Amino acid sequence: MQTIEDILKGIRPEFDFAPSNNFVDDGMLDSYDIVTLVSDLDKAYGISISGLDIVPENFQNIASIQKLLQKYGKS
Repeated sequence: MQTIEDILKGIRPEFDFAPSNNFVDDGMLDSYDIVTLVSDLDKAYGISISGLDIVPENFQNIASIQKLLQKYGKS
């Protein structure tokens, strides 16, 4: 299974996401990237992230994405 880091690298290979605390504020992800990320996470983890959960707070950093995945029973 792909890791969150692998998926992020597939979307924006030019960035090192690990040290960032806020991908959106740091200019690493825009709204289109988040839609792509949601789709890639859905495929990689066999889930369907609700539209209500597609908010910037859930995609600020790796920890927030992990917390979102845990909500859907994935870790």
